[in-house]
Amino acid sequence: MPIINRIAEFQDEIAAWRRHLHARPELGFEEHATAAFVAGKLESFGVDEVHTGLARTGVVGVIRAGTSARRIGLRADMDALPIQEETGLPWASQVPGRMHACGHDGHTAMLLGAARYLAETRNFDGTVYLIFQPGEEGFGGGREMVKDGLFKRFPAEQIFGLHNWPYAPAGSFAMCKGPAMAASDEFTIEIVGRGCHAAMPHTGRDPVVAAALLVQALQPLVAREVDPLDNAVVSVTRIAGGHAYNIVPERVELWGTIRTFREETRAHLIRRVQEVAKGTALAQGLEAEVRILEGYPATINSPREAQLGADVAAEIAGEDRVERDPAPAMGSEDFAFMLKERPGSYIWMGTGTGTGDEPLHSPRYDFNDATLAYGVSYWARLVERLLPKAA
Repeated sequence: MPIINRIAEFQDEIAAWRRHLHARPELGFEEHATAAFVAGKLESFGVDEVHTGLARTGVVGVIRAGTSARRIGLRADMDALPIQEETGLPWASQVPGRMHACGHDGHTAMLLGAARYLAETRNFDGTVYLIFQPGEEGFGGGREMVKDGLFKRFPAEQIFGLHNWPYAPAGSFAMCKGPAMAASDEFTIEIVGRGCHAAMPHTGRDPVVAAALLVQALQPLVAREVDPLDNAVVSVTRIAGGHAYNIVPERVELWGTIRTFREETRAHLIRRVQEVAKGTALAQGLEAEVRILEGYPATINSPREAQLGADVAAEIAGEDRVERDPAPAMGSEDFAFMLKERPGSYIWMGTGTGTGDEPLHSPRYDFNDATLAYGVSYWARLVERLLPKAA
């Protein structure tokens, strides 16, 4: 079954909402105008309830039909990124240094489109929670919504998410059977030595050399301590220290990230990064101060919900345009916090044109409006399949 005709009829309106949001990007937990726009649209569609202020700027719409006690949740993220837009489009960001470079404007618009269709047709039996989440881009808005009582106030039995994917053809879908996105943790390591004249390094303790050794020492953690069939990444992404050519500095700071899918691997690498950092510093007669910032857990689809979502995607796009077991991505996603609370799944929707598409988080990225109706139809058919009306 292809795109729903009724949704195709108002695709231009959905695109207009998306472009309105694109021009007015807001960062995590600052989505006040976005939340007001969403709430206003939900009210105009005639949804049964509109709740605002969850996790500061989150919005939840409620639509009921029939008599079933079944309840499901659909989630879209609303926040933008701290990027200066370079698209030159008529609807480009009007806010310097802020941009919808990850397509959350499209996510929000598609869930609004689903809200309009579902409120209008009520072709289901049960309750749908439309969850518009703030602060996905590093702020943990999914975690904050859960902490703020999301599933107590809106007791969905299952939860579903969708993300645009410019790396796949427009109108296609991909659903991982298990892990979809990696856990993401960050580390800061400060190596503390004793500064001295660079011409007399024997009078000090050089943290620069120790930092160089540490970068090399961290690499075997994945290559030699993680099962080759279990994906993981440890990357050092910044080294900073010193301010003159002839001075050995007192301190050097390293930043990095740890990406994993299994909790056991995650715990092991967090522990080993600390041990290797301290041991490498100690071997050079220095000290290492290690700080770990635990971020998002892995996004893991429930088997049953992954199957259901892929089946619905096949109804919309055709079986040949649904990849049912793609390789997971090493990026992270705070929808993971919701999946830890409820069974559900997270699907990728292809938005690529095959003509030099910009990647996510690029200053030249723009959501492909031609795919909006696919996402809205996916949400609508998912609800109608999971909450069928009695015959």
